[in-house]
Amino acid sequence: MTCALKVSNVRKTFVLHNQNGIRLPVLSGASFAVKQGECVVLNGRSGTGKSTLLRTLYGNYLTDGGEIAVRHQGRWLDMTQAPPRTLVNVRRHTIGWVSQFLRVIPRISALEVVMQPMIEQGGGRVEARARAEVLLTRLNVPVHLWQLAPATFSGGEQQRVNIARGFIADYPVLLLDEPTASLDATNRAVVVELIREAKARGAAIVGIFHDEDVRARVADHLYEIQPEAGPTRQTAN
Repeated sequence: MTCALKVSNVRKTFVLHNQNGIRLPVLSGASFAVKQGECVVLNGRSGTGKSTLLRTLYGNYLTDGGEIAVRHQGRWLDMTQAPPRTLVNVRRHTIGWVSQFLRVIPRISALEVVMQPMIEQGGGRVEARARAEVLLTRLNVPVHLWQLAPATFSGGEQQRVNIARGFIADYPVLLLDEPTASLDATNRAVVVELIREAKARGAAIVGIFHDEDVRARVADHLYEIQPEAGPTRQTAN
């Protein structure tokens, strides 16, 4: 299998400027690779930097050092050096993201929210709508909600819309941040099926799953994140 994502010696420290420049080390030398059709699960205690690492892979956080190489449109790209316009293109075509929370878009229906990533990739509206309806049905989102904006949905309903949006396009790389956190057993099982289907088509997946059963059913490898040293104060020269 071809490697799709390579993480090499990634380091990240947060500086708390409103607390006298306290430096909070979070990641130090994170390194792993993900092949097509694999799921690597980030593992470790709460507060060890799992979500920080996932957001760093998506380009939400700058790094202090290291390389995040993703195979994008036939060539390797270092996400840590990519300009904003390139990041937008990578997120549109190569790296999909499912977070714990749906970023609600006012007055846009749940169906349109789900369809959007596929349309942005160049898919037709008829095909995108059909795919969105299949996903919303599989995730047990009631039909009467499809034409409503999800701002008033329950947390579980919003999460299922979010998952459908994340899986509608065939991203080569998928980042999953606790996608099953708000779901019951029935819908957790559906998400496991979607992840397995994505792996079968060759997606490289990096995820965080606190549910041990889900983790065991989708993980090919665990990447253990060790806690970093405590905070230090920045001293003046």
